[in-house]
Amino acid sequence: MRNLLKVSLFLLAVVVFSAVAAHAQTPTGDYTPKPPGGPSRVLLDNWNGIGRKLIAMAEDFPEDKYDFKPTPAQRSFAEQLLHAAGANYFFINPVKGVKVPSGDPKRSDYQTKAAIVEFVKQSFADGAALIKSKGDSGLNDLWVDPFSNRQVRFSEGAWGLMEHSGEHYGQLVVYYRVAGLVPPESRPKK
Repeated sequence: MRNLLKVSLFLLAVVVFSAVAAHAQTPTGDYTPKPPGGPSRVLLDNWNGIGRKLIAMAEDFPEDKYDFKPTPAQRSFAEQLLHAAGANYFFINPVKGVKVPSGDPKRSDYQTKAAIVEFVKQSFADGAALIKSKGDSGLNDLWVDPFSNRQVRFSEGAWGLMEHSGEHYGQLVVYYRVAGLVPPESRPKK
């Protein structure tokens, strides 16, 4: 019986402490949560979010390490960025009725860090402009995915490319770590 009482008092203390800690973290005064954004706003915010992360990496990684590969079989850091940003055009181009790229952008066509940074920025800006132009009413517009050769909704393509970009973001985090560097998102915030 004593052990049950001790356990009960301990659990009560944990609950009270958790409630006090949670209350201490909420803002004081009249706190009214923001309403959720519309579907296209949420899509755009997520598109811009992964774009911001990849752009930050492109701008941050030392240019003298742009051809770094964790293993010989891997793409270089620069090639990973070019691949991730170039893939956006496998979504953007068909939606706009433009021919899809024939493959990944070539490193030889983007010889400097500045050229790669600009390409990454442009690919995400082009995607953001397309999402804005569609708005909520265009999220269900159909287009033909060049990989599956099937019709998909506009929003499916955007979410799929964001997932793809997120996967390459994760790979680039490993490049940072193997190179002895800390990725921008992992650094303490000021």
